[in-house]
Amino acid sequence: MKARPFLTSQGLPAGDLDTVPESDKRFPDGAHYRVEIPSTEGPRCLEAILDAAHRYDVPVHRVSQGSGVFMLTDAELSEMAAMAASAGVEVSLFARPNAGWDTSAMSRSSAGAVMSSVARGQEQVVQALEDIQRAAEFGFRSVLIADIGVLAQFNAMRGAGRLPADMQAKISVMLPIGNPSAARVLADLGANTLNLPTDLTLGQIASIRAAVELPLDLYVESADSLGGFVRLYEIPEIVRIASPVYLKYGLRNAPDIYPVGGHLQGTAVALSIERVRRARLGLELLHRYGAEYTTSDRGAAGLAVPARP
Repeated sequence: MKARPFLTSQGLPAGDLDTVPESDKRFPDGAHYRVEIPSTEGPRCLEAILDAAHRYDVPVHRVSQGSGVFMLTDAELSEMAAMAASAGVEVSLFARPNAGWDTSAMSRSSAGAVMSSVARGQEQVVQALEDIQRAAEFGFRSVLIADIGVLAQFNAMRGAGRLPADMQAKISVMLPIGNPSAARVLADLGANTLNLPTDLTLGQIASIRAAVELPLDLYVESADSLGGFVRLYEIPEIVRIASPVYLKYGLRNAPDIYPVGGHLQGTAVALSIERVRRARLGLELLHRYGAEYTTSDRGAAGLAVPARP
């Protein structure tokens, strides 16, 4: 196969890594892994997560939100930023809207679902960038991006001083990164962390880790809409091969509640608490079967904790 030596010449693996080597890469503080709780859809969810993290003794380092910056009021943004800054926890807010939330017929078709997270037209690029700028104005230093055009312009705005220099782009699982070359492209476009597809094998994960230095995010439990995988027993091996990695706890058998509002707040809070309990299960399993892998303190270097008002 003539493609293999060419890929090697580009500094990429020649294929999936069958030997699944241990990663020698780490977070800036030397830690192997961190914990992320997704679908943190507002102040009450964040409040519940911080309380549950204390109760279950789970070191939550980052939370992420899926409904979009534009689905939060100014008061809610202010409250979330202040709460997270005090706790030393990163909050990553989704830059929306996108095709799946507008009049796109293709995104609702069986063959066109890949279109759902694309910024459909230049107006949606503008809207996503407005979401990002609004998040920055309220002190947030991390945004979720699911479109390569939005990512490219985010990076350009950051380089031009139109966004804080420490603003981070967290790539959404909805922007699939199925191979090392794709991971490198997104890193070159300005991504700061990469959320891998939920169904990659350990060898496929290891091949991506070999190609990039950025932290990886990996769902060790995923919502049914993302495959519904429960990979808790793989956590020790995931940490070994993917470090530095965010262990991300979605929730199988849970309703899809995007976009969240007051009519769903009770459900959103309950789901948030259960995600933290799932993280407790994962950490206990890691401690039982894994080596002495290290995690970070809250507020550690590299975390995009909101700036204090």
